[in-house]
Order: sequence, then C-alpha cells, then structure tokens
Amino acid sequence: MGSPDAKKSRQVAALPYRFEEGELRVLLVTSRETQRWIIPKGWPMKGKKPHRAAEREALEEAGVKGRIDRRAIGHYEAWKRLTDHFILCNVKVYPLEVREQRKKWREQGERRAVWFKAVDAADLVDEPGLRTIIRAFAQGAAQVLGGRYPAVAGSAGTPHARELAP
Repeated sequence: MGSPDAKKSRQVAALPYRFEEGELRVLLVTSRETQRWIIPKGWPMKGKKPHRAAEREALEEAGVKGRIDRRAIGHYEAWKRLTDHFILCNVKVYPLEVREQRKKWREQGERRAVWFKAVDAADLVDEPGLRTIIRAFAQGAAQVLGGRYPAVAGSAGTPHARELAP
C-alpha cells in the first residue's frame, strides 16, 4: 500500500456559465498562488453531494449562484499545490447556470473573476482536460440551441472579457 499521495485525490468543480448578448460565457477565476485561470474547485465536503460541494465552491471563490447540474459533464486531472508538495487530483466538473452574481464574496480579495467567451476561456486554462471539457460544453450548447447562438462554437481571437469588480 502506497502513501496517500500515490493515489489520485478527488476534487469537485463548477463550470459557471451564462448567455450574454447571444454568446455562451464562462466565468474563470484566478488561482490564489500563481494567478492562473481556473474554474472554482475544491475538496468534496462531508455530508454534501459532490455537485452541491461544487456549487459551494463557486459561491466562495467567484460569488456566483445558480442552477447546478447533479451530473458531471466530465473530469480532468490537475496538480494541486499543497504546502510542501503537489498531488495529482481527478476533478469532476458540474455545469452551473449562473443566475445571481454577488458584489461581494468570501475570496474576493484573493482572486479575480472574469467572464470570457467560452472558446477564449478554453484557450486560457492550462489543463488540457479542462480545455477539452469547456470546448465540448460550448459545442453542445451550440447544438442544443439550434444555431440561435452562432458565436457559441465560434472563432477564437482576441479574448473578450468582463471582469467582476473587486
């Protein structure tokens, strides 16, 4: 039997999204340490279903609430920085349709939260698996909406972003 680090740890994440001006937008937040673009994520919470824990992370890390899906849309692997080492985590992603955005939230002073076009958000995250999930989600949204939002699966280019005021 190996050390706990020998096994992948599990995390849960929310993929906050909304439609704005006919385009699918994804909310990314910065990580605390390196300021990389990520989605709100954290450890499972005792007594909470995984999708509810992801919903809680979105509120704490990005100040958003909405309707979370109880089914994950995918998972990816990411390295988690701990105090003195890294561990590999398997992160399950749950889509969160944002319906409320708070002006103040718990980790506001530690992170930036910015809305991006989905295709641009995919290009900004480092983890290839998360990039794939965001792109697939955008493709699926475009198909479900029957082409009413052509930019959902649209072209890359200059990222269009709207930052939340700190």
